[in-house]
Order: sequence, then structure tokens, then C-alpha cells
Amino acid sequence: MASPRKDPPQTLRTPRISGAALRALALSTRAAPMRALLSAITIRELGVDRLAKLEPELRGPMPLNALPHRARASHERVSLQLSATPPAAHSPTSASLTALYRAGTTTPRAIAERAFAGARSLHGYTPPMPVLLDADEVVALAAADASTERWKRGAPLGPLDGVPVTIKEQSDVVGLPTMLGTSYLSSTPATTDATVVARLRAAGAVILGTTPMTEYGMTPVGYNPHRTLPRNPHDLRNTAGGSSTGAGVSVATGLVPVALGADGGGSIRTPAALVGVFGLKPTFGRISRGGDGFGGTVNHLGPLARSVYDLAVFTDAVSGEDPRDELTAGTARSKTQEALGRGVRGLRIGIDDEEWRDADEEIVSACRAALAALEKEGAVLVPISGELVRYAAAIGYPTIGAEALSGLREARVYHADRIGDDLTVSLAVLSQLGGDAYVDAQCLRVTLRAELARILTGVDVIALPTTAKTAPRVTDEEFRHGFVDPPVLDSLCRYAFLGNLTGLPAGTAPVGKDSGGLPIGLQILGDAWDDACVIQVLAHLERIGVANVERPRVWIDLV
Repeated sequence: MASPRKDPPQTLRTPRISGAALRALALSTRAAPMRALLSAITIRELGVDRLAKLEPELRGPMPLNALPHRARASHERVSLQLSATPPAAHSPTSASLTALYRAGTTTPRAIAERAFAGARSLHGYTPPMPVLLDADEVVALAAADASTERWKRGAPLGPLDGVPVTIKEQSDVVGLPTMLGTSYLSSTPATTDATVVARLRAAGAVILGTTPMTEYGMTPVGYNPHRTLPRNPHDLRNTAGGSSTGAGVSVATGLVPVALGADGGGSIRTPAALVGVFGLKPTFGRISRGGDGFGGTVNHLGPLARSVYDLAVFTDAVSGEDPRDELTAGTARSKTQEALGRGVRGLRIGIDDEEWRDADEEIVSACRAALAALEKEGAVLVPISGELVRYAAAIGYPTIGAEALSGLREARVYHADRIGDDLTVSLAVLSQLGGDAYVDAQCLRVTLRAELARILTGVDVIALPTTAKTAPRVTDEEFRHGFVDPPVLDSLCRYAFLGNLTGLPAGTAPVGKDSGGLPIGLQILGDAWDDACVIQVLAHLERIGVANVERPRVWIDLV
């Protein structure tokens, strides 16, 4: 088997490239020699070149599907029936809003109106903080009126009735365009809701509109030359992460308690961690991708939220079998709400010390402190190790890259001159990898999935930092026009791909801040179809006050 990693330290790092230099670089990629050189440099920076050195026995046969491997036959656990976590006074959650509706203190109509007013005020910030890309206020307010009537009759549809929700612009919303972070895809409004949107409406949620994302979701940093993306509400000099940028900020600023995001390489967990909220990438196949703009083997839909309760009620409302998505065949609605009061007594949490060494010291310190608090509550911290875990990001880049390259064929043919310079460079790099790199990554992925299943027979969950660094700082020029910075990209994806490649559920909780006041996320990864155990751990972190959604500098008082 492969020996533990003994990579030499990186002493030479590619500098960030932006502005005129980025434009020149993008133009130069039209020449094959430059594409090859750029690809070689980037592959080295992201560690993809290390895959070729791995022993042949670490490769399984080419997989026929990307379904997650379940480690345990049973996920039944005893609940301590612990009380729910009361929301912070400043924190509008679905629970606090519905409590107000029940008491008659306010109405879904009043909250929806305040949400739209808040969105307009965010857009007026300097610099602008636009979290709503497209909206139909008439439709949304009509839904809010219907919810108001249900609450007056004492007949709400459930815990999301009257709760405002935003939708990442890659999922169809009737009457609104689905443009995937571009300026050149058709702006024709969708005629059918995505399945997840339809199920939210059926639960009584008020869909405010769509939130902006990075171009085709191909960067985790949080900028887009085709959009004015919102910045980090904790410090406007920093990005909010991506690709679910608008979704994360709509939650962090208090505009909505919960938002729909999507995660192909950390695009829910990364922005959630960077802006200090909760996020959940459910098990692959848990939430239907019917009506979503992306397919492939790593893309998941899931929520970003102000409380763990919000994650649970959202997931339970939208999960389950859907004929529009064959991945959901045979799946039942999740019951993650049942795990909120379990506690962590006796729960085994796996920690791979080798993995943690790539994160900044402040991140490691905050995440370790959170785990120590869980240990005091009765959790058991268990050392674990794996041969391929440390290579997950390196396997993930050619996987998502090749699938994206194929999916963007039409854009590359017909809209090449309208693609952002940063994405142009990324596509040039990916075009040089070749099919053999993708196939090799999938063969390694087979062994990685089996390795995680083996590890999870001995522990209930695995704990990791969500990102290796906190939100990156950018200049106004870089934010508007983009930049290329492989080390920054890798720091945000470093711990994300493990969940995407295996399809295992993974959530993030805000467990502290760095010395600059930027949020830090702790990631919890569970067994396939055991999303409830991830929720269980996140809920207890919140209950004991270790995980908190703090009020940022930019804030909307929804109530």
C-alpha cells in the first residue's frame, strides 16, 4: 500500500494574477504551448501530479456509478431528548418566525415585505451587497398572503410555512431565468419549478427569488465578472466564498433563515464557513436535481441556514424520490429533525491528524476546541487514518474539471469571447488533462469510497476543518474582474472534495473567528444516508454554545 505522504514543502508558489496580466494570460491560452505550460504549473500547484506516483493497487476498476457506499446497516441511535437550542435575539430562524406567526405578532406578508426592502437596502451599500438576482415580488407576496391566511386559521402547512427562502440561480424557478452565473445563457424565464423549489412551495415557503453565483460555479472564492456578487458581511474587504455566494450572504445578513445552495466541490460548505453560518451537503441522491442546471457525479443540492433546525426542516421537506432524478430512486423522505435532540454521548468522532496539518493554525485551534467541548459532553475522539483521504482534492480537480469541461462544450464553442478571463484560464488548464486523467481519478475514487466506508465502520462521523484558510482578501479590481490564484483556490477546496467524491453527507458549523474577525468552520462528515448523525453533531455544537451564527457588520433586521 502507499506510504504516508512525505511531500516536500512548497517553497515556490504561483503569484496571484489579475487585471491586465490576467487578460493577457487568458488571450495567450489560445496557443497550445501556453496551454500546456499553464496546465503543468497549475497541476503541480494543486497536487494533481502526485496521483501518477501512487501505487497501482490503490486503483480500482472504472466505476459504473457514483452512488455512495454505506458503511453501516443500521443508523438507529438513542436520543437523549434534549431541548431545542433557543435562537439568538438577532437571529431570524424559521422557528422564531413561525413562533411569531403563531402568536399573531407578525405575518408572512409583513416579513416578505421587509425581506424585499432589506434586499434593496443591501444593494444600496457601498460597495453593493446584492443578494437577490431576479425576483417576482407579485408572486412572492401572493404566496405570503396565502400563508398569512393559513396561520390565521391555525392551519399552517408545516415548519416552513411563511418562511422566506432564496434559491441559487442554477435551479429553475417559474418566471425567472436560470443563467448559472453567466451573462450569455438564455434569459428566458423557466416554465417549471425545479423539484426542490416545488417542494418548498408545497411546504408553504415563500420563494423570494434567485441568488447570484460564480460563473458556472467554477470557483469557490466568490467573484464573477458577470455579476456584482455580495462580499463578506463580516469584512467587506474579503470575499464570501462560492459558488453559492448569494445564498450564503442572504443567510448571513439575516435576509432569510435558510437558502438553497449547491455543492460540487464545497460550494455550500465553503461560503457557509466563510460567512459564519451552517451548511449541509446531503448524501448524493438525497435531494433531487430535477430542474437543476448541473448534473455530473459530484453536484449536490442542499441548504445554508442560520440554525441547525433550519437545515433539518429544509432537508426533510425537499428530500425523497423523484422521477425527474434517477439518483433518488427508492429513497424516502429524510427524518433529520428526529436527530436534533440526541446529544453526543458515546458518539465516536474520527480524527485524522495527518489531514489537519494543512489548515492554518487559527482554524485548527478553533476546530480542536470545538471537538474538546464535544468530548466533555460524552463524545469519544478516535484516531483514524487512510491512504487516499489526503489525495481527495487532487482526485476531485480532474473529476469536476472534466465533467465541467464536457458540460460547457456549447459555451466554449459559441460564447468563448464572453467567458470571464479567470474561467478561460481554468478551462484551458482542464483541456490539457485528457481523458486518461479523468479515468485514473475515477479508479482512485473507487478505492477512496471503500476506504471511507471502512473507516466509518469504526466511527460515527469524521471531523475536519471546512477550509484550510478563512475568507481571502481581494482588491476592488480583483473582485470586479476576477483573478487566478491556485493556492487560494486549493485552500478553500482542500477539505471539500472528500464529501463530493464519496457522496457522503457533510455539514459545517461556525465555531469561531480568526484574529481578523473572519469566521471559521468545522466540518462533520457522516456515513451514506446518515445525514441525521451529521445534524446530531451540529445541533449539539449549537446547543452548548460552541457553534454560533454571529451578527455580521452588514445586517438586515427582518423582524
